[in-house]
Amino acid sequence: MQCSWKAVLLLALASIAIQYTAIRTFTTKSFHICPIPNPNNCSPGQDPTESPDRLCEDGQLINSNISRKTHVLILATTRSGSSFVGQLFNQHTDVFYLFEPLYHVQYTLIPKMTPSKSTTDRRVMLGASRDLLRSLYDCDLYFMENYIKPQPINHTTDRLFRRGASKALCSPPVCDALGPTDIYLEEGDCAKKCGSLNLSLAMESCKEHGHVAIKTVRVPEVNDLRALVEDPRLNLKVIQLVRDPRGILASRSETFRDTYRLWRIWRATGRRPYNLDATQLTTVCEDFLNSVSTGLSRPLWLKSRYMLLRYEDLARNPMKKMEEIYDFVGIPLDTNVERWILNNTRADQSSAKHKYGTLRNSAATAESWRLTLSYDIVEFTQNACRQVLVQLGYKTVSSSQDLRNLSYSLIEDRSFTPFL
Repeated sequence: MQCSWKAVLLLALASIAIQYTAIRTFTTKSFHICPIPNPNNCSPGQDPTESPDRLCEDGQLINSNISRKTHVLILATTRSGSSFVGQLFNQHTDVFYLFEPLYHVQYTLIPKMTPSKSTTDRRVMLGASRDLLRSLYDCDLYFMENYIKPQPINHTTDRLFRRGASKALCSPPVCDALGPTDIYLEEGDCAKKCGSLNLSLAMESCKEHGHVAIKTVRVPEVNDLRALVEDPRLNLKVIQLVRDPRGILASRSETFRDTYRLWRIWRATGRRPYNLDATQLTTVCEDFLNSVSTGLSRPLWLKSRYMLLRYEDLARNPMKKMEEIYDFVGIPLDTNVERWILNNTRADQSSAKHKYGTLRNSAATAESWRLTLSYDIVEFTQNACRQVLVQLGYKTVSSSQDLRNLSYSLIEDRSFTPFL
């Protein structure tokens, strides 16, 4: 009996849905703090006074991570300075840092997903992404093997996305070829010298670190993280990084030349293409507006869990903002982080050409888009994103002369105090 390709496809999708539902059921179980006064609520033989941060699940006593590790999530969008912020944690000796692990989720589930992704695509991505983040914060890197293609053999792979961006994955015990004090200028040096990544060793390294930090540009809004924020097994701190949408557009146009080809044509010719995909811009502004509105409204579930960070503030005063960031997450400062900032925010423009690099003159970079975007594109962006520009304290310009006048800053002095 022969089956059509459509029938086979439907069976495969049904199987995936069943497996995914099972995973979601497991990872979204209800947990609550085990009441200390009544030891009968916990499993027999357990002393409920052993630890103040113990949880009960279906009558069984389990441990909570709350008093031990801090879990940091840098919530950002592409070309907003997230790699720079990630380095503030990557350089810390007691932080296990992962660069964009959700890349694997996206390109396994929805390989052709565009920035203007559908509601269905978002739901699929978010469910799987939350599950993976929860596992990674628990140092379960094996869970990620479900999304790495081809699948790792004996927990070993050479396909982890931008492994070289994580210092912990390029240092002993994960890699013996590079010592903890080695400084390599290019990410590729890690893969060349270290060889394939042993996920078992990476898990052990994660467990030995006091804290875990993850950077992602694949979660649209802080609301999408509520299940993780409220998970009592985690001590999650969300740093939402934002940037002037005009700066994001300018950076994306230079970095993703094919995807943003029509924007480049508009800038070069002065004529807006009739088939321009404006959602490449408006989606960013809508996500910012929705997410920041949630954060600034200070809902109880975000208390002591949310910090809004403007890239421009960090770029103009990196040492001060770095101290504020570490004060918010509650992790002691590390001299390696301070040293990295000094070495990576004072570069001349000739040494900051790598599009994914972090070496640059940070203050000059903050408003450099004003010299590259045409005024008509800036005006279009201001009209499309006016609400979020006002919300985040970015000034608009009304002429080409104002746009090019760098002595006049378009960044208002704002103090976005963390919700503590």
